[in-house]
Amino acid sequence: QVQLVESGGGLVQAGGSLRLSCAASGRTSSAMGWFRQAPGKEREFVAAITWPAGYTAATNAVKGRFTISRDNAKNSVYLQMNSLKPEDTAVYTCAARSPGNTIVEVTTTAYDYWGQGTQVTVSS
Repeated sequence: QVQLVESGGGLVQAGGSLRLSCAASGRTSSAMGWFRQAPGKEREFVAAITWPAGYTAATNAVKGRFTISRDNAKNSVYLQMNSLKPEDTAVYTCAARSPGNTIVEVTTTAYDYWGQGTQVTVSS
C-alpha cells in the first residue's frame, strides 16, 4: 500500500512561487502526478512524471511556470510553481499509479493512490 503526504502549500501573492512536495511511503516504481481542484470545479491534471527516467508532461495552463521533478531515492515528487496567478488557487493533490505503470497519464482514473491535498491560494 502506498501512502502519499503533501506539503508546501500556502498563501502567496500573484507572481510569487511555491514548491510542493509529496513524500511516498512504500514502493512507488510508477508514474506520479499532481492534480488540482478549485472551488466549484472538477479535479484537473496539472503535471506528471514517468518512472524511472523522469520524462514529464504538463497541462498547457502551467507550462513554462510549473516544473515537476522526482527523487527516486527519496520516494518523493515535487512541483515547483513560479509566476503564480490567482487562477492557480486550488487544492493540489499528489497521485501515484500502481507499481509498474511507468508512463504518465492525464486522467484521474489512471491513478490508484492519492494524498490528502494541500491548499494553494494566490492573492491578486
